[in-house]
Amino acid sequence: MTHLLPLVGPEGWARVFNFEDYGRLLQLVQYSLLAAAVLGVVGGIVGVFVMQRDMAFAVHGISELSFAGAAAALLLGTSVVAGSLVGSVVAAVAIGLLGPRARDRNSVIGVLMPFGLGLGILFLALYDGRASSKFGLLTGQIISVDGPQLGWLIAICAVALAIVLVIWRPLLFDSLDPDVAAARGVPVRTVSLLFMVALGLVVSVAVQIVGALLVLALLVTPAAAALRVSASPVVVPVLAASFAVLAAVGGILLALGGSLPISPYVTTISFLTYLVCRVVGSVGTRT
Repeated sequence: MTHLLPLVGPEGWARVFNFEDYGRLLQLVQYSLLAAAVLGVVGGIVGVFVMQRDMAFAVHGISELSFAGAAAALLLGTSVVAGSLVGSVVAAVAIGLLGPRARDRNSVIGVLMPFGLGLGILFLALYDGRASSKFGLLTGQIISVDGPQLGWLIAICAVALAIVLVIWRPLLFDSLDPDVAAARGVPVRTVSLLFMVALGLVVSVAVQIVGALLVLALLVTPAAAALRVSASPVVVPVLAASFAVLAAVGGILLALGGSLPISPYVTTISFLTYLVCRVVGSVGTRT
């Protein structure tokens, strides 16, 4: 037990929070902070529809294939962003085409998840580069975005947001009552497939910031928190986006002051936000 003592003493706290040279380090993560803020806004909005359509499991499935694509790109020495994007979109389209019903969709995801994770682990095992690059694909990195990547990540988020905005009304109708939407002539299959593409795009960006294992912390938890305190179709997306930005940006800012990965900070902020919203929702009336 003696080897655990440094984790609970002053030295242990210094690993979690240590803000020496914080101003200098802050300059190194400007691109990552901007990318995290953009991801938070788009991810929070997309996450609302993920919750309404009961697709939290799909987010995790897409992230595993995104991880496999990024790991393959890392092994081949090509763009990790492009590899992650290809993996995400392929998984999203496959889920959208093969699993229109919840039961079928979960079966498809259950098949894709271990396959994608296995491929990703294989590619990382064959990769002889830096261990931090391998670890970052799973749990995120503080300094993970440079100038060229920032442009690509913002462009991907913009495309995803544009898709959601274009199909917003039919997507909302289909999310709340798919049977009535289909009876009213809404092209539910097309709407669902377009949304899956948008979701795949956002997941590919999230993998670059927080890693494949923690995508749910930005695409599910903030939206779930917002839905605990409001039912307004306007308030919920705004709250979800705000909560996601708080978790992503706040996680980076806190991680910068310690030697731990970004993941514990992002997930803790996101989880605490959900707990607060759950308490508020249980004692008050949703707006």
